[in-house]
Amino acid sequence: MARDRIPTRRRAGALAAALAALTLAGTLTAAHAPLAAEPHSRGSRPRGHDVSSHQKRVDWWSARAEGARFVYVKATESTTYRNPYFTGQYNGARRAGLVRGAYHFALPNRSSGAAQAAYFVRHGGGWRADGVTLPPALDIEYNPYDKHHKCYGLSRKRMVRWIRSFSDEVRRDTGRRPVIYTTAHWWAACTGDSRAFSGDHALWIASHGSSGPGRLPGGWRYWTFWQHGTKGRLPGDQDLFDGSATRLRAFARGR
Repeated sequence: MARDRIPTRRRAGALAAALAALTLAGTLTAAHAPLAAEPHSRGSRPRGHDVSSHQKRVDWWSARAEGARFVYVKATESTTYRNPYFTGQYNGARRAGLVRGAYHFALPNRSSGAAQAAYFVRHGGGWRADGVTLPPALDIEYNPYDKHHKCYGLSRKRMVRWIRSFSDEVRRDTGRRPVIYTTAHWWAACTGDSRAFSGDHALWIASHGSSGPGRLPGGWRYWTFWQHGTKGRLPGDQDLFDGSATRLRAFARGR
């Protein structure tokens, strides 16, 4: 997932080697993490993917036949961009039987977290406890427009405040905290490995490779989604959910 207007895909693959040993602590509620007593091999976890306008018109029935069970669709970026394919992608995924959700690509140097969250919710980032709608997701990672300001010119404290502002607004508008998509390296560099979110936000970790997502950032003990590659059998980036298909729907319902 990333910006759409300039050719983009996630940069997490290049960061895999930078995943360092990070201290693990904190807890997640059942709504944010897989059940501890429900172990799953990588092959048995529900497979999914994430798409943006880069994928345009997705053949959702083919994706379903290839094993897709969930998808995140890019809705917005900052407060100035809407994915022109969002409605077709989002509704098409549901018609094909996928559990689906929307994500927002953050540009913290453009406007406040609350402003971007409100824009996101107005343009696709809603949620309902129907078992087929995933909670809204915040995609926060390296600045794709300025490699010299990977943290968007914000100090670590200001970045944490920005994320909290975004989260609070999403919760006010939808009743759910957003899932946070990030890399361990970015989180350490740009938030100081803040543990402010691990207790009540699900983690979507980007770490490309086959050996696992590595150590997790910011006190998270569990990952809920793992983006493990940018290419595969499904359109867009390749993801897994850490639980069963039943647990996936329970997570979508907020349980």
